[in-house]
Amino acid sequence: MAGLVRRHGMWVAAFAVMLVLPWIFQTGFAITMLNQIGVLIVFSLAYNMLLGQGGMLSFGHALYFGIAGYFTAHFLNGVGEDWLPYFPVTLLPIFGGLIGLFFGIGIGFVSTRRAGTVFAMISLGFAEMATALTLILVVFFNGEEGIQTDRMVGPEPLGITFGPDIHVYYLISFWCLVATAAMYVLTRTPFGRMSNAVRDNPERVEFVGYSTHRIRWLAFALSSFFAGLAGALHALNFEHVGFETIGLEQSGLALFMVWIGGARNFVGPILGAILITYLNSNLSDITDAWYLYLGILFMVIVMFTQGGLSGLVFMHEPIWKTDYRLFGRMMAPYALGIGSTIIAAIGVIGMFEMIYFLSTRVTEETIAVLYWMEVDAASALPWIACAAITAPGVAACRRTYPPMANSYNEAIAAVKGRMAP
Repeated sequence: MAGLVRRHGMWVAAFAVMLVLPWIFQTGFAITMLNQIGVLIVFSLAYNMLLGQGGMLSFGHALYFGIAGYFTAHFLNGVGEDWLPYFPVTLLPIFGGLIGLFFGIGIGFVSTRRAGTVFAMISLGFAEMATALTLILVVFFNGEEGIQTDRMVGPEPLGITFGPDIHVYYLISFWCLVATAAMYVLTRTPFGRMSNAVRDNPERVEFVGYSTHRIRWLAFALSSFFAGLAGALHALNFEHVGFETIGLEQSGLALFMVWIGGARNFVGPILGAILITYLNSNLSDITDAWYLYLGILFMVIVMFTQGGLSGLVFMHEPIWKTDYRLFGRMMAPYALGIGSTIIAAIGVIGMFEMIYFLSTRVTEETIAVLYWMEVDAASALPWIACAAITAPGVAACRRTYPPMANSYNEAIAAVKGRMAP
């Protein structure tokens, strides 16, 4: 029984959380954000099948997300016609997945014949071509306006209409859980292990008799299937699909989610999708320069962490599994290090906000809102105040970071000492 709980407790807990979340956050804004998080979790995990599991950096994986969304929207608009009297909305994500799989098989056969930089450039070329086609094939893509649709197409079981957002939330949650479980199982199969082997040492894989092209092609096709499933959920959620879903921005979003969350851990893309969606939904209402902070966050994680946010978490796993007291001793150095980082960030962000305000203002007005206070960005006082906060914060970081690193190294050394025979 204990083994069963260990193996499946995580999935039961995830199912329970998905059930209760709408009743905890009961606002329409929260439900909309949760819906988007569910869609992007599937998309980021699909992208990670390429990047994290297979070592293939793609700049155009939104192609399969967007094209499946377009086909799903057209399919929905055709429901009720003579050729298609009815189709259950619940199964439409499978339709989107099959569309993604179809294009993934064809494009993937060509793309995966090369690896590394060449593969990345091929994916970029297909992305640019697809973006151009959205403006050329107006009959199908409808140009910049995109395709409108209506998810309320007929009677559904149990009186579910998919009109209210809560109905769509549970539909997205169901397919998010199913797709996540399926992709997790794939990582535990021999195919998943071979995909990792191709990522780490393709020459050795070829030497033992496996075709790296076939393994990459299969990984690409499966990833395209789940990306298409996410695209169909996107179409159902927003009832609109536009050219932005197929372009480089959407592909870049997937890359950001995976890399910030951590490409080598399965939960990494999930953390990245949650964080990026939350920042997009909330931070964008606070500051117009939120993309700048997202770029800084991405740069810091790339430069100073090896496994993203999930890597930072799981590097402490041996410590809390061995002895919670070791973990407790690290709390004070960590609190000082994090606190000094927050102090330095407050000052730096204040200066960034004033620079952005002065560079983008369209009038002679120099009064800006900074930390919910009105300040004159053209005067010296707020700049001096921000510098006065930044300087001691940076100095504190330089003093607190070494003890924080030492506390971690000492805890790891203690863990290794206890594990030694």
